[in-house]
Amino acid sequence: MENANRSSSHAVYNLKLHVVFVTKYRRKTLSPDLLGYLETAFGEILSAWRCKLLEFGGEPDHVHLLIDIHPALDISVLINNLKTASARRTRNRFADHLAPFYRKPLFWSRAYFVGSVGGATLETVRAYVDAQGTEEHARKSAAKNDKTKPFA
Repeated sequence: MENANRSSSHAVYNLKLHVVFVTKYRRKTLSPDLLGYLETAFGEILSAWRCKLLEFGGEPDHVHLLIDIHPALDISVLINNLKTASARRTRNRFADHLAPFYRKPLFWSRAYFVGSVGGATLETVRAYVDAQGTEEHARKSAAKNDKTKPFA
């Protein structure tokens, strides 16, 4: 299994977010060509923020992004930048396509969804944190360390 942890000078992190953007008024403006362009645009925008687009998908009225983020980021600032930059790029490139849907320079709804995503369930993490400092945790840690030590 690949280690998904990343590191910087003072932190080791593994932060994934599921983000959903909805078009303004839930209008079905996202054609397959436009979705393909948005995937590229989001990837470029995220790399400038030291983030990575892991997965992308969408339907005519909304998109889903799975992103790997850097811990120094303010999530709301990142989200607003993603929406602003992608809307500007899309309106410039697909102006003729979007003209029948919006008279003003609109694209995304103000609302969005963001949720944290991880490899372990919330219950697993709770149980792990709760077990810290117990005798059982100490036994398991000692057994794990014994398995990783080379033979003398």
